[in-house]
Amino acid sequence: MFVVADTDRLVADQIIDPDVASIIHQRARAAMMALVTNSLLLGGITAASLGTVFWLADVLAVALIGALLIAVGLPVLLRQTDTMRFFGNASALIGAGMLMGGGGLKLIEVAPDSAGPILTLAGAAIAGIGQIRRDWPNRLVANAILLMAGAMHLGGLAFLIAQNDFGGAIPTLFSAYAAAVLVVLGWRSDIRFVTALAIVPFAQMLSTGTGYWHAVYAFYSPEPTLSILQMAALMLAILFIVPRLGEGSARHGRILALMAFIVANLCALVGSLWGDTVGAALWGPSYGDFGDYAAYDAARDAWQAHALHLSEGVYSVLWAAALAAMAVWSAATHRRALFNAALTFGTIHAYTQLFESFSAEPFAWMIGGFGAIPLAWGIWKLNQRFERA
Repeated sequence: MFVVADTDRLVADQIIDPDVASIIHQRARAAMMALVTNSLLLGGITAASLGTVFWLADVLAVALIGALLIAVGLPVLLRQTDTMRFFGNASALIGAGMLMGGGGLKLIEVAPDSAGPILTLAGAAIAGIGQIRRDWPNRLVANAILLMAGAMHLGGLAFLIAQNDFGGAIPTLFSAYAAAVLVVLGWRSDIRFVTALAIVPFAQMLSTGTGYWHAVYAFYSPEPTLSILQMAALMLAILFIVPRLGEGSARHGRILALMAFIVANLCALVGSLWGDTVGAALWGPSYGDFGDYAAYDAARDAWQAHALHLSEGVYSVLWAAALAAMAVWSAATHRRALFNAALTFGTIHAYTQLFESFSAEPFAWMIGGFGAIPLAWGIWKLNQRFERA
């Protein structure tokens, strides 16, 4: 487990010596610099590949330039110094991205009926072949090809579903499958950013997502209660499994649990503002079934009369209690990321309710302020008990 420690204080207390503190500093710096370098490199390769494909807009030109970049990059990658291999990596991977991306787009253009199955199978095959020799020519190239192939595989499936206008359970199953594939890709490549992305299709199983309008970014959750339960189940599963994994795999589990906690809190924010009639978006009547607003409104009211409804007030209280419990538990168990997220959403919750529900009335400030003091005292006493245990 990664922990935050004041090495100067540890040295002053004679718990570690200055040489050990220096080694800790060096390794921490090396880990951060490697993260920054690899993130910039992979981001640059992705942007350059896609940008060149769409800028040229000609499959033959994309294929020729992609093949040229691979031909230039591979010899440099295999035989030259570390500095030259760095640029050989970039050249070979941009070329591979152009070939795979350009080929996929051309296939969709000339043979749309067969593009979905071909891209799906080709992506899976390339990923599998690439994993046989993960040490050739180096780990970075193997990981990049794995991620490109994974994107091709999922893109092919998504195109197949969209082209055939599949509905019902098919899109939900695809979202679950895409989430599982992203977890595997992130774990195999040891890139936690990819693992974190798995929360997007996982949330979309219940249509939770985001939208954009001019200068407006929106988060929407048609089923906030069920989405919170979904994210809670994922967090509990991860927290149960992580202690049984090695540290390398556990890091991926922790980042996914953190993302689930963030999405759950965003769903709770939706519920605290508008409440929730549980299951309305999934099982309730829809306007498309009636085509008449009067009939639809009557059917909706009849359905909601027997459904479970949580008001915004109930949501606000339950959310506040959950945040307080998470803050205490995460602090006691040294889960710093979850603790920071709980404090952040606690602030968002307080700000939202203060201005949205209480219109910034002085009485609300007074009650909130006086209420925070015994809460802080209770957490302080609880922490003392933990330390004595």
